[in-house]
Parts: sequence; structure tokens; C-alpha cells
Amino acid sequence: MKVSEVMTRDVHVANPRQTLQEVALEMAKLDAGAMPVGENDRLVGMITDRDIVVRGIAEGMPPDTQIRKIMTADIKYCFDDQDVDDVMRNMGEIQIRRLPVVNHDKRLIGILSLGDVAISNEASKAGDALSYISQPTS
Repeated sequence: MKVSEVMTRDVHVANPRQTLQEVALEMAKLDAGAMPVGENDRLVGMITDRDIVVRGIAEGMPPDTQIRKIMTADIKYCFDDQDVDDVMRNMGEIQIRRLPVVNHDKRLIGILSLGDVAISNEASKAGDALSYISQPTS
């Protein structure tokens, strides 16, 4: 099964100039735990609810702090035509729960999450990846 068959296509993209509060409210509205961050039609980062809490609030940053200060700029991604097995294995190894999906022009076209895979016919692959993700890092 290919990533394009199970990924979420309707992706909202945050702007690095948005504030922690703005993005947190948008994530709450969308019931999403992560958002890609884009600028000038390019993917420049990812922001998660955990980033907002751990890198933002816990560090004493005010709600009007721009997300560019706490987003993850080292973006991991997968391609839409990759095999779900390979991507799930990789997600387990690098211990992440979701990946932006790009086409071969490196344009964002979706997000693949463990949840997407779990509700597909590939649920055992999501469980395998989660078992690796849930292991403590050394």
C-alpha cells in the first residue's frame, strides 16, 4: 500500500510568524496535534502541541511568541508514492508519530500519521511503529 492511499490530504499550514496562541487555537479547532509550517510556498518546519508546551510555555515564553522560535526546522518527510511498510519502519526508527507527505517536486500534499495507518487495513504496521516510538531514547 502506498502512502497516498492512507494519508490525510486536507492539511492546514501554519506560518512561522503566527504566535503560539494562534497556532494552539487553530490546532484545538482542527483537533490536530501537529501542523506543518510553511513560508513562501515551502515547507520550513513542523510545530506540535508538545513543542508549544515544552519549548514554549515551560520555558516561560509568552503566548505572542512567534512559532519560528520553537518549531522543529529539521523536517523529516516522506513521498506520496513510498510504501507504507517502509515509512512506518522509518517512523519507528526515528521515533515520530507523523510525517509531512510531499510529491517529488517537494511540495506538501498531505500528512501521514500513525492514526491514518491504524484506521486503514495496515493497522498492525502502526502498532509496530508505535512500539518503537514508545521506547525511551538513550
